[in-house]
Amino acid sequence: MLEQTVGFFLSFFANPTALGIGLAFYFGAIWLAPYYPPLFKDARLWAVMAGSAFLALCAASFVQIPLQFWTGQALVHFWSQEVIMSRILLFGIPQILLSGLVQEGAKLVPVVLYWRREGKNIDPKLGLAIGAAAGAAFGIFEALWVHNTVFASGWSWEAVQTGGLIALAPFWERFFAVAAHTAFSALAGYGLAKGKGWQFYLIASCLHAFLNYSVVLLVGGVLTNVVQVEIYVAVYALAVTGWALWLRWRKPVVTVELEV
Repeated sequence: MLEQTVGFFLSFFANPTALGIGLAFYFGAIWLAPYYPPLFKDARLWAVMAGSAFLALCAASFVQIPLQFWTGQALVHFWSQEVIMSRILLFGIPQILLSGLVQEGAKLVPVVLYWRREGKNIDPKLGLAIGAAAGAAFGIFEALWVHNTVFASGWSWEAVQTGGLIALAPFWERFFAVAAHTAFSALAGYGLAKGKGWQFYLIASCLHAFLNYSVVLLVGGVLTNVVQVEIYVAVYALAVTGWALWLRWRKPVVTVELEV
């Protein structure tokens, strides 16, 4: 178990490529820009981003993987492999939920520290923007890992010529995964600033888990191919991003009192 977790952690720093890194940061910039976080007015936000990316990686490596392994072992202890696979849409839920709870919790830690330093009193739209920055940071880090792995495996434009657009699936998926990471944490940051931190943390975690549930849907045969999975990821990420950006830019409701 320790070897597996350490190996996963170190894999994020293996096989760096200029193109993989550049694409990851480009994806992050595209999705973070609409939230307009004050990165150049408040240097602390860069620390929030760095802390979020590192803590989320540590949590995924040393908390999420062991918890998912032990959960799988518990399921196998009570039910046979055949029963689990026949009801994978149900039995896949606990491990998928863990991914959302662990990663969203870790990404939110630097945001909570920022909020506490501000006396637990920040504008909800600022909280949303700070959360978006934290989420984008880990999304970029994860995209960098995937891109570098793809390029290290020998991917080139010849793969597109021979295999068609399906060869671009890893980049399509990461593009929208970065959007989702950004939106999930943005919602969590918004809730924190509104005084509903744990409620919005659970919402963000469940939204995150539902995105990852696409893997279970593929195994269970609900989604039958990779193209359907990628469409699922894109549509879902855009929907959650739309909600987060609506909260970021909606105009405050003005009430007018009439004197009688």
